[in-house]
Amino acid sequence: MNHFSVPYFHTAPLHEQQAAEICEWVYDPPYDIYGWMSWDQMQELEIEFGDPELRQQQYLAVLNNKGELAGFAQLFPLQQTIRLGIGMRPDLCGHGYGAEFTLAVVRAAIQRNPEAEIDLEVLTWNQRAIRTYQKAGFHITDTYTRRTPDGMKPFYCMVYEKENA
Repeated sequence: MNHFSVPYFHTAPLHEQQAAEICEWVYDPPYDIYGWMSWDQMQELEIEFGDPELRQQQYLAVLNNKGELAGFAQLFPLQQTIRLGIGMRPDLCGHGYGAEFTLAVVRAAIQRNPEAEIDLEVLTWNQRAIRTYQKAGFHITDTYTRRTPDGMKPFYCMVYEKENA
């Protein structure tokens, strides 16, 4: 696994202005399923990072070394596990930044709870993300089907190998 002496990406609290910006991101198909509803809707419904309390508790901004918003992460607490949700700014996707971006989120999760297992879910068709997560030290541990807004879909659960850290 690759270790970076000076991280290009780091995490910080996700502020309301950044959350609103994320809602404007548009991904190319087939990744367009990862887009969000409008910021006004997110706030009105108080869902995900549209809920100020949830945003403060679970969401982080991922910033580049210039302090620019490069993406976001959700650190969702489960029993003995932190489940990651990761989203990179669309213009940065597919350019080789994914593993280092993911490791910035992993560092934040370890800082939050060093004893917790770190995992994530990824749709089985998303080979670009799967390769990225493998480069960052995750491996597939389970395959299952779960409900999405578009119906039941197959997912992999991938777990981070802490001994590689």
